[in-house]
Amino acid sequence: MSNIFTGKWICDPRFAQLQPRNMYHREADKPLHGFDHPKELQNLHILFRKEFTLDKKPGRYLLRIASDDYGKIHLNGTFVGQGPTAGYLDAAHYNVFDITDKLHDGVNVIENHVYYQGLVNRVWFSADLRMGMIADLIAPDGSVILCTDESWEYAPILNYVDDRTVGYETQYLENYDSRIEMPPFSPVGIRKYDDIIFYPEPTPPLEIYTKLPEAIEPIEKGFFYDFGTEIVGTLKLRATGEAGARIRILCGEELEDTPVKVRHDMRCYCNYDEIWTLKGGSEELEQYDYKAFRYVAILVDSGDAKIGGVSVTVRHAPFNDAACTLKADDKILQSVFELCKNGVKWGTQEVYVDCPQREKGQYAGDMTVTSGSQLWLTGDVYMLEKGIRAQAHSARIDDGLMAVMSGGLMQEIADYSLQFPLLLQRHFAYTGNRAFLEEMLPINDGMLAHFEAFAREDGLLDGVDDKWNLVDWPHNLRDGYDFPMTKPIGPGTHNVLNAFYIGAVKGTEELKDLLGIPYEKKSHKLIEAFNRAFFRKDLGVYVDREGSDHASLHSNMLAPFYGFAPAGFEKTIGDFLVKKVENGIICGVYMSYFLLRGLCKLGRYEDVYNIITSQAENSWYNMVREGGTTCFEAWGKDQKSNASLCHPWASAPIVVLIEDLLGISLDGSVGQHHIPASAGRVQMTIPTRKGFIKVDTAK
Repeated sequence: MSNIFTGKWICDPRFAQLQPRNMYHREADKPLHGFDHPKELQNLHILFRKEFTLDKKPGRYLLRIASDDYGKIHLNGTFVGQGPTAGYLDAAHYNVFDITDKLHDGVNVIENHVYYQGLVNRVWFSADLRMGMIADLIAPDGSVILCTDESWEYAPILNYVDDRTVGYETQYLENYDSRIEMPPFSPVGIRKYDDIIFYPEPTPPLEIYTKLPEAIEPIEKGFFYDFGTEIVGTLKLRATGEAGARIRILCGEELEDTPVKVRHDMRCYCNYDEIWTLKGGSEELEQYDYKAFRYVAILVDSGDAKIGGVSVTVRHAPFNDAACTLKADDKILQSVFELCKNGVKWGTQEVYVDCPQREKGQYAGDMTVTSGSQLWLTGDVYMLEKGIRAQAHSARIDDGLMAVMSGGLMQEIADYSLQFPLLLQRHFAYTGNRAFLEEMLPINDGMLAHFEAFAREDGLLDGVDDKWNLVDWPHNLRDGYDFPMTKPIGPGTHNVLNAFYIGAVKGTEELKDLLGIPYEKKSHKLIEAFNRAFFRKDLGVYVDREGSDHASLHSNMLAPFYGFAPAGFEKTIGDFLVKKVENGIICGVYMSYFLLRGLCKLGRYEDVYNIITSQAENSWYNMVREGGTTCFEAWGKDQKSNASLCHPWASAPIVVLIEDLLGISLDGSVGQHHIPASAGRVQMTIPTRKGFIKVDTAK
């Protein structure tokens, strides 16, 4: 019996007796090889249904519900909500919806359109042979008056007739044939293996609403629609026509010089090209799985048909556009801020997605950047805390932590695991929540112990070959980093991984100091060893590895970021970093976060402002210049072969502007600003723990 629900897990009867697959494994172990998921049990759309009679009483009625993999719930024909967030077996998520206004006296019908994908990817723990739903209807007095059991019915929705996938096996395309009739409803199965433990509190629902196109233009065989900005959601459209007429649906992030205008075969390995076949008459279709796009072309592909209204049901985590605002004299700063803000808005779904098209997964390193931006933009710490808990739960798979949370594709990146203390520091600085920090510190200590096993005699890490050593991505933005970045990594001691390791040790010690927890101090000796191995006094900068003369941008940004650059060499390191990027940023957008904040630690605020507002080819403004409305995965569309044009790991300017340049601390206190006079006036409204604050550099 589930720890939260009274109801039972109901399912398509084909799943009732199946032994679930264990999806947890180390990346290098690859135990999933050799398993052939039954094709007939993939890409399943199942409608669960229950008719019930209610003597409605005054008060609130709540629906507590979870679906596996995902569900969209309707009550008496009215949309209720959708979810849940993907989660681990011992910390699964569920939703609670207030359905009071949708219930009435007498007969009511609840329906849940449940989707089981059956693929191994970053989105869900699917392909585990678990599917179904569980639900309780809670009366105003707190009693459960209806729950999932053998009396519910199900029917397969057979209209989805495509087996093509896009992205990294991320989602199935939705060719939809309206002519296919739904089979009669039948009794549900009861899942034999009830092995899911739910997180104690429900997940807040997504914000879901309708967005209309900002421009419509007739094109050959149909219409072109521009929604004005990159958005994330599901397309909804109407058509009238003869049975068998085909409507072609094309979505994309960019335009191209073709009759359809929409570049639907996108850079990020997603070709959003789908067909809707009409059953005859006037019809409406709303697609199920979400996409990220701006432009749409709807065409009559064959037969006699007319296209009706088109809209998008957009979705994102709670986000108030008016919570954090900027008004700047510098229009480049203004455009960069809006670009990054929009990227974070659409890139924060049930989780912090790395991108809402190709992968739809939550990466730990991406979360370092995105969570900081999202926290300042919303003032809501919930997503950060949920992300930390997801990464902490990955310690059940590997005490060194996983890079992807929570999804069935197991990936491990050493650099990302070592940033876990940064997330704890951010959470504690914002909330002051000692209990949460005390709960997470054992996970953090286990992670550090995992890496310490690779330490040589002086404490530096050598040959951490059980995880990917990333340094930066894409690989051509590593500034010639002089260490073979093989996967797995070979023997040897290199700068960036050790800098992250020392930063993690140092950050952990700082957290324990705050809590008054005793520990053996290790950071000082590690820093001494790091400087002996990598710092060249004759050059005044760090090199990439022992014995090398090559000093990369990456090898010199992390020591300042973590505050252990050698005293007396702050200027030489700062000058080196600034010189490296004077013609454009030569690291990736992800590592730019550490570059900018490292320079701020060195007091190079004007240089940081100039980098943020640079107009070079490798700059945030270049994304604006190339027509971006959300921040990209790389500095330009052509700089990465599979570039996503919505990637919130590029949102570093938000955190740097607020915390470093405007001097706003996570506890809500306001310090001295460091905006250069040449920037003109900067005015911001910022949500903090202490309420909204207003900053005006002219005062």
